[in-house]
This record gives sequence, structure tokens and C-alpha cells, in this order.
Amino acid sequence: MDKKTLAKMIDHTLLKPIATTKDIEKLCLEAIEYGFYSVCINSCYIPLAKNFLEGTDIKICTVIDFPLGASATSIKVFQVSKTLELGANEFDMVINIGALKDRRRDYLANEIREIVKAAENHIVKVIIETCYLTDDEKVYATEIIKESGAHFVKTSTGFGTGGATVEDILLLKRVAGEDLKIKASGGIRDFEQALNMIKAGADRIGASNSVSIVNGIRE
Repeated sequence: MDKKTLAKMIDHTLLKPIATTKDIEKLCLEAIEYGFYSVCINSCYIPLAKNFLEGTDIKICTVIDFPLGASATSIKVFQVSKTLELGANEFDMVINIGALKDRRRDYLANEIREIVKAAENHIVKVIIETCYLTDDEKVYATEIIKESGAHFVKTSTGFGTGGATVEDILLLKRVAGEDLKIKASGGIRDFEQALNMIKAGADRIGASNSVSIVNGIRE
């Protein structure tokens, strides 16, 4: 795998609460330099990123109800609608983890469908926060996401007790098949980790250490 190919699989991410305008500017400039697929940012920075990335093919990904996922469905839908207006191209939404553990299938399916509808054919990724789930719950969540029209199941927020693992990607892939894509995120810091995730079935990598990951390839 070459640097260009790998970069196009990475959402270059900065979601820390202490991120500043200069940090977001740096993120965007790195995305342009390395050709990352997108920048993944909090919604208040969408206009800034849009200005910096104008004329490029780099997407703007934002997070919805991040990092807890416990807001009402209507609030999540509102966030998607407003961030779409601001210029977001993709949406990473945190699933309601409590509802997932309660096995509230209809609630979860309806929420995902409403968010997909609000996104108006743009990519929706559903974060299930694997570190809090049993394997059965991971399978259950992935089945619902697959049935409800979202485009990706995403492992983690990066704010939980753990991030992506190869074992989880292999598990999710068995359920996702070819109809649902997988984003591995959380704790991916070098090229070897990223490559292992991709080999296990990840279609996209979410990382804040994207530059180090890409520079880990020896061409």
C-alpha cells in the first residue's frame, strides 16, 4: 500500500475540547498536503474548515451527539440538519448505548433511519463504542445499523475506555458483509496498527495521528 492510497482511507481527526482555531487550520493544511479523505471535526469549526478546503476534494466530517449519544432522536436529527447547512459532508453519530443495552431495537432503528433521512444521501457512520459492549451487543448493533440504511458502523469515539481492535473489526465484518462498511477509530497511532485494521476489514480509519501513520510507510 502506498501513501496516497492509505491517506484516502483516513478521516484526519481533531475532536479534543481544547482544540483551537490554529489547531483546525493545521489539521486542514495537513489534509491538503497528505491528501486525507476528510477532516473530522466538531461542528463549530465547519465554516472554518470549509473555507480552508475550498477547491479540494477533501470532505468535512462532523460528529453528532458526541461522545455520549444519549440525546433525544429529535436533537440528533436537528444537529444533522444544521451541520449539513453549514457544509458538512459526512456524519459520525453516536448510538444510544443505553438503548442498545436495553435491546430497544425499534427505537434504535427509527433513530438511525431519521438521521439517514436528515443527511440527504450523505454518508452516515454510527459509532457503537465497542469498549462498552459485549460481543453479542456488537453483533446486535451492527445488524440494526445494516438494516436501517446507515453506511458505516464505527468502533469508537476515542473518548471511551478503549478503541478499535483487530478482533472487533473481524467480528463486525462478519455481520456487515459487503453491504455495510466499517470505520476503525480510537487508539490507532501507527502504520502497522492501521494496516492490521484494514486487513481485518476496515474501510476507513479515524485517527488524529494520521501524519505519523502515513509516514510510517517506507516507499
